Amino acid sequence: MALVFAVEEINRNLTLLPNVSLGFQLFDNNFRETTAMENSLMLLSEGGEAVPNFNCGGPGKLVAVIGGLTAPLSAVVADLLGLYRCPQIVYGPFDATLEDKARFPTLHQIAPKDLSQPLVIVRLLVHFNWTWVGLVVTDNMKGEEFLREMRREMARNEICQAFENKVPQSDNMSYAFKKVFFRIQDSTANVVTLSGDTDCMTSFAYVMTESRMAPKVWIITSTWDFSLSYTPKSDLSILHGALSFSPHKKEIPSFKDFLRKVNPSHYPDDFFLELFWKIKEICFDFEEQKTNPICSENVTLEQWPRHIFDVHLSDESQLVYRAVYAVARGLHEVLSSEEGAVDAGRGGSLGPDHRRAPGISLSFQVHSVLSHVGGNGGDENGMVWGESRVSATKYDIKNFVAHPIESQVTVGEFDALAPAGQNLVIDEQAIVWANDDTSIPTSVCSGDCQPGTRKTRESGEPVCCFTCIQCPDGAISSQMNMGTCVKCPEDHYANRKRNSCLPKAFTFLTFEEPLGMTLVFLALSFSLLSVAVLGVFIKHRDTPVVRANNRHLSYTLLIALTLCFLCSCVFIGRPGPVSCLLRQTAFGVVFAVAVSSILAKTVTVVVAFKATVPGGRSRTWMGPRVSASIVLVCSLVQVAICAAWLGAAPPFPDLDVLSEPGHIVVQCNEGSVIAFYCVLGYLGFLALVSFTVAFLARRLPDSFNEAKFITFSMLVFCSVWISFLPAYQSSKGKAMVAVEVFSILASSAGLLGCIFVPKCYLILLRPDRNTREWLKAR
Repeated sequence: MALVFAVEEINRNLTLLPNVSLGFQLFDNNFRETTAMENSLMLLSEGGEAVPNFNCGGPGKLVAVIGGLTAPLSAVVADLLGLYRCPQIVYGPFDATLEDKARFPTLHQIAPKDLSQPLVIVRLLVHFNWTWVGLVVTDNMKGEEFLREMRREMARNEICQAFENKVPQSDNMSYAFKKVFFRIQDSTANVVTLSGDTDCMTSFAYVMTESRMAPKVWIITSTWDFSLSYTPKSDLSILHGALSFSPHKKEIPSFKDFLRKVNPSHYPDDFFLELFWKIKEICFDFEEQKTNPICSENVTLEQWPRHIFDVHLSDESQLVYRAVYAVARGLHEVLSSEEGAVDAGRGGSLGPDHRRAPGISLSFQVHSVLSHVGGNGGDENGMVWGESRVSATKYDIKNFVAHPIESQVTVGEFDALAPAGQNLVIDEQAIVWANDDTSIPTSVCSGDCQPGTRKTRESGEPVCCFTCIQCPDGAISSQMNMGTCVKCPEDHYANRKRNSCLPKAFTFLTFEEPLGMTLVFLALSFSLLSVAVLGVFIKHRDTPVVRANNRHLSYTLLIALTLCFLCSCVFIGRPGPVSCLLRQTAFGVVFAVAVSSILAKTVTVVVAFKATVPGGRSRTWMGPRVSASIVLVCSLVQVAICAAWLGAAPPFPDLDVLSEPGHIVVQCNEGSVIAFYCVLGYLGFLALVSFTVAFLARRLPDSFNEAKFITFSMLVFCSVWISFLPAYQSSKGKAMVAVEVFSILASSAGLLGCIFVPKCYLILLRPDRNTREWLKAR
């Protein structure tokens, strides 16, 4: 119909080919190369019996041939027509294999190069976030070119191909597609791109429907015209929801008016139109046993269902329209350059005799014009052949709907010349998907990695295939599909979902929390107990038990223990400059006094035993000055260590952002770790000396059993502080403070209990034993 319309329009034109009438002859090749060859022979034989190797029409009748929807069909016809230098204009999709002028000297392709189509497809894939796509192409040079461009564009946009299949072109295309079926069916990709000619795609649809293929999203190249796939028994429901592309074109308004008049009565000699009008499956309803009203001769094509005949100008039909105009303009230029006018009669001949160069046919002259002049198809958008050919830059995106009636709906457009990000316009609400889903289908190799996780993939796997692993502690990912996790600032921490950073709260061992309250209660309780014991000792200072244990050392030890219990409270609360300076130094000095007092008591016990030996010289060591000197000297050594510590690297308030997730620990930095352990080491040294002396004197008579109590108290003291070291090293944050406070309270309570509880028992509960006679008897 497009060819008929163009010929009639040109014949009515008074400026194009004046006094010349164009005619035409139609042949149907049924997508068979042998039929195409046979039709070409019949054309050269004037429509009668085919006579090979002869042009029975003679020069001047046949001007050009318009035909070839696929490259193989075009090549067969071109091989024959090239022998007679007859131009052939191919209206099918552009194919690089037909550009070989050595083999096809008179063949011209009117369709633009389709180099932008892979860009359009990939842009569509990016728009819908389809990253896992299958590719199916015909196994020829055009398919290879399509694959090459698709791979390049997909790699640029990090889209992976799930599979790739090349379908060999053969007479049994259905068998080739059956092999492809299993590959498509087994793939996890829900989007498949199809590139092939109409014959190939029709076979594909038949095989997929017959095999009951699961619904997929088909993306079909512009080389397939759905309207050309119609047969009375065709079923394109497998392609329901498919997206296809076609170069943007301007409609020809008068073409619809032309179709409104088309029926067999207007063209009684058109065998094809009459045959089309009488297709039994359309025109006769076997169930109702009556003729379909649409087959009446008074009904025009505009009233036929769209899935049978679409009144809109298809891509191929418009190219045919332009091809007719290209031939007409070429012929017009040839005739205009010669003397006289040429009349061309109908039936396929274009003019009788006219003057021309000897031996050069009219068709070859038209070919010469077409080789360097573009035909513009009746509008201002010219087509140019040869090296100056341009590619289509603007495409319409169409959605194929198979039911309730087959139709194609334009749902968007792509303009390659528009700025990036604005070149694709699509109406998602207008798209009908397979199975009539309302939501956009997904096609990914791996699901999205949610915020809080990052992508990781195995070596050799496509970039689209990955696993999601949670971000490590202190790191987050705030967006989908992040490749790396970002560490939070030091004063922030990662939330439980690892998708955002939260500010850390300041924390320290407070008086208000249960642990702090418990430790303060114990410290005050033990300090009051120490004061009570001191009061008992002062009240009973003249009793034998108190006097026998060097009451002045006992007073000193009890006061030191009271201060030990109280100094543990300095460790609780928010650390400040003063508290950090006092914590360890006060603890170290007070504990040094306490342990020095125990050492002095131990020495006193040993000396007292030696003094009871007749002729002994130890009485000179029994005076209070010796005990005071031991306490003073040993304490001054600790004072000197602490003074050096404070002078060189004193403790200071510090913030620990790493120990406790979600918190900033306010703590005291010891300044010098060596000095801190020197203080502890010196206390351990004093305790070890006291323990050793007391242990050696443990077998003294019961009247001098102070050594046993000191031995046991030092054993408790050393056990506590030996356990303190690993516990302190393995603790973090305010737990370190709690461990040290507990060690201070435990060791001090051990000294108080082991040394003074037995004495208080005798003083308060067994006063009968608190006599010189009972002690001597023991």
